[in-house]
Amino acid sequence: MRHVGQSKWGLVGTYAFLIIAAAIAVFPLLWVVLSSFKTSEELARSPLQLFSLEPTLEHYRKVIGEIGFLGNLRNSLMLAGASTLITVLISLLGAYGVVRFFPRVGRQLTKILIGTYMFPPILLAIPYTVTMVKLGLMNSYAGLVIAYLSFSIPYAIWMLIGFFQTVPVGIEEAAAVDGASRFRVFWQISVPIILPGIVATAVYTFINTFNEFLYALLFITESDKMPVAVGLYSLQGSEVLDWGAMMAASVIVIVPSVIFFMAIQRYIAAGLSEGSVK
Repeated sequence: MRHVGQSKWGLVGTYAFLIIAAAIAVFPLLWVVLSSFKTSEELARSPLQLFSLEPTLEHYRKVIGEIGFLGNLRNSLMLAGASTLITVLISLLGAYGVVRFFPRVGRQLTKILIGTYMFPPILLAIPYTVTMVKLGLMNSYAGLVIAYLSFSIPYAIWMLIGFFQTVPVGIEEAAAVDGASRFRVFWQISVPIILPGIVATAVYTFINTFNEFLYALLFITESDKMPVAVGLYSLQGSEVLDWGAMMAASVIVIVPSVIFFMAIQRYIAAGLSEGSVK
């Protein structure tokens, strides 16, 4: 009985700790959402006050109607979607080729691929900018997507190699004996098996490209082409920062992302657990 009581109190303590940790993690997001409904006077007078005495939608009207922030959001979704789609397609072929055709050099190759992340983005800013100017891709989405692919593809290949290593070779050999081509084995046998891993890789790539700021700031100069990260940055005034507009724009960006992430989190968890088997 004593042991059962200790286990019960230990479980209560664990849940209490997790609830407190979750509340601390959620508080900044909750504060941003509630602050977006405050008037400019309330934000200036009592910024730490959670609830507004006079809730208003003036900041949302300004961000959507006057600033056109939804256009920036659309640009980011388009850039992140295109980059993610191209990255996943290329990385699937690359990772499968490494695992099935070059297994001996695969380990060294993965080290080289992940080694590309040793270089901070700011270090490559000038070479990338010079290259895009010479190619005539400045202020274009094509140049920005190419820059994103150079960072996302190596990491995506590295992630997918671990997932393909979990696919039993016997299943592919049985399909080949039945007359399936190599591409059919890849597309109809291996890819469905690692689908959770593909989802996890796609989500990781999408989030990274969606939140990217440096190259978007360097390559895009027209306001109607700016992605959301640069759009948020442009809300800063030279002398006065419009906190209400910043809060509303942040909610427009963050809340849909949180809802999307919560909806697919089970696929991400399944993908990460499968990829960690080897």
